[in-house]
Amino acid sequence: MARILACTDGSIYAPSIYGHAAWAASRLNAAVEVLHMLDRHPGAAREAELSGAIGFDASQDLLRKMVELDEAQGRLAQQRSRAILEDAEWVLRAAGIAEVTLTLRHGALVEALPEFEKAADLVVVGKRGEAADFAKGHLGSNLERVLRTSICPVLVASRAFKPISRAVIAYDGRAASRKAVEYLARRPLLHGVSVHLLTVGNAGTDEEGLAEARFRLGEAGLDVHMQILPGRPEDVIARVVAESGADLLVMGAYGHGVLTRMFLGSVTSTLLRECRVPALVFR
Repeated sequence: MARILACTDGSIYAPSIYGHAAWAASRLNAAVEVLHMLDRHPGAAREAELSGAIGFDASQDLLRKMVELDEAQGRLAQQRSRAILEDAEWVLRAAGIAEVTLTLRHGALVEALPEFEKAADLVVVGKRGEAADFAKGHLGSNLERVLRTSICPVLVASRAFKPISRAVIAYDGRAASRKAVEYLARRPLLHGVSVHLLTVGNAGTDEEGLAEARFRLGEAGLDVHMQILPGRPEDVIARVVAESGADLLVMGAYGHGVLTRMFLGSVTSTLLRECRVPALVFR
């Protein structure tokens, strides 16, 4: 059975993450595992910082109170985490997903992801998390790390979920975009969705590869419109997404060199920030 891994931190993107996970699971006939990571307990670091700062007696009394406070905060964090997972389960089951697994782990998402995505067909994360700077439009730090390291396609949830009826596939002929085409041709994720297959470049730019991609998707039963447009990729793709009323952007990202693994690609980063629709990203 296919499996969707939905990663949540309980931020305002959480309902959208569950909505997108439910949408994908219903189309792929998949189970959903909801993963919530609880930050490691910071008490020890604070205790070390206090050492030598004040007198012995006062230090011991303060340390005791800090330990009690840390324990209380730890219990509260556990309760919050359970509430987040229970809310996710309620939303997913209400959406008709029969098999839902809840997992709570301590640590960082990027450290746990390799273990959990081994059994996943798709990872769902929010565009931003609790710590993101919304005013500056920054992407969540977890998102950037997940996109750099995940071996699975990553569905990046937008601020709010809405049914997906139109999709733009940004196709550049590279391995990641070919992987996207093959993934979508082999699975019913976009069946019934109007697909705009877009390449940015001059006339004659990999027309053969684009035609092959269109044929592969059409052979799988998708309704595909093909187009080549000139211009800067990030500008053209963002414009087509907006003007076509697309509900989803599909794109490849990242190469295999050292630098491309270290940094989020500029085109990918720009599109994730500027486009207000969810993005299905392949690497």
